[in-house]
Amino acid sequence: MQIDELNWEILTCLQQNARESFANIGRKVGLTPPAVAERVKKMEDLGIIEGYNTNVSYALAGHQLKAIIMLRAFMGKLKPFLNKVGTYKEVVNCYRITGNENIIMEVVLKDQVHLEKFIDELIAYGECRTHIVLSNVVANAPITDVKD
Repeated sequence: MQIDELNWEILTCLQQNARESFANIGRKVGLTPPAVAERVKKMEDLGIIEGYNTNVSYALAGHQLKAIIMLRAFMGKLKPFLNKVGTYKEVVNCYRITGNENIIMEVVLKDQVHLEKFIDELIAYGECRTHIVLSNVVANAPITDVKD
């Protein structure tokens, strides 16, 4: 499916506020609420819209640290790590990547002691490099139409 200009406008509205009513979106893009609902449903069915979520402040939820951890897996340890990583409650995002490292993870932790214990678990799978996040410069930026 080619995403037309109206669908991009709807996607922009939903990325800014996924709880916005179809009536409000319709007023912004010039469609009736049922027409917006139909387009949204079609984009959901096609997998263009993958879901809706709530962004939670890690700091206000009791986590003092956010970190980026890169892992270069030891020989034979990547597959066991991939099977295990989904069980770690600290991991909020995990990507398998190209380059010197195999994995990059975004994690939230209660404190430095928690970070140390978490790294102690990870080193069984490979060499870790840890970066503490100081602040978000860009977060959850909307995906927009890329014009040629």
